[in-house]
Amino acid sequence: MRIGLDVMGGDYAPDVTIQGAIQALDELSKHDRIFLFGQREVIHKKLKEYDSDPALFSIVHSPDIIGMGERPIKAYTRKPESSIGKGFSYLQHREIDSFASAGNSGATMVGAIYSVATIKGVFRPSTLTIIPRESGGMNVILDVGTNPDIKPDVMYQFAILGSIYSKHVLKTKNPKVGLLNIGEEEEKGNLLCQSAFRLMKGSKDFNFFGNVEGRDLFKDKADVIVCDGFTGNIVLKQMEAMYRLMVKRNLVDEYIDRFNYENYGGSPILGVNSTVVIGHGISSAKAIKNMILSSKAIYEARLTQKIKRAMSKYIQSK
Repeated sequence: MRIGLDVMGGDYAPDVTIQGAIQALDELSKHDRIFLFGQREVIHKKLKEYDSDPALFSIVHSPDIIGMGERPIKAYTRKPESSIGKGFSYLQHREIDSFASAGNSGATMVGAIYSVATIKGVFRPSTLTIIPRESGGMNVILDVGTNPDIKPDVMYQFAILGSIYSKHVLKTKNPKVGLLNIGEEEEKGNLLCQSAFRLMKGSKDFNFFGNVEGRDLFKDKADVIVCDGFTGNIVLKQMEAMYRLMVKRNLVDEYIDRFNYENYGGSPILGVNSTVVIGHGISSAKAIKNMILSSKAIYEARLTQKIKRAMSKYIQSK
């Protein structure tokens, strides 16, 4: 597999991205190849600093950098020679099989849509994150920030996308889908949740459980939790804050440590025609390594192809 990595993306790049790529080599097979997108002289310098042979990687010179604070559309369109722009060009022309970046997340989303495009039938691509269960295993929640303003039919599709990810990447049998709400009763919630519930109820596209509340996030009630991106991002940031607070107070055990974002590396963009993973801006070397490994797992699960088949079936049923 050919795995693309944005070397220049992230608050601590290029040091941590290079370190993460080096660490990932130990867990990849001899048939895998990491493509490093960034300034060639910088990459060679850092590989030398960390005593790694440049021949172990494919280095793609990308002279420009998209900063974390730049406007996504303007930056992506004006900087085709950036590490993000060049990475998506390679992905579009199938010179790599996946692309991952811990840089400007908006530019990464724009790049995915502009280059490989949205899968036919998908209204809006979505991002998800992992929620560790107290009893073991993992739930997923989506959307976590990509789509703060959505309609009920978009939430319905999130349930399809999340179910496919849970089934084929996390190996969950017949994933249960829950709609995040302020109560379990069908009539609870705002107009968006009430309308989404009516659409999801009795669905043949996924296994709908019903409403779940915030206190159910870490339980076994639902494997896939659906919400709008505004709510999902608040949940995500609150979990991150809780983890940092527990670490600061020295209250970490095996379960709490599973909330460490470094363990998962990044969030896949579901609904585009290739494997794209967005990492946290503050990613460490460990997070970068796991972002690379996550890219491989998602690609090898043939997630894009499975979403295409599901959306084709969804379109035919309308």
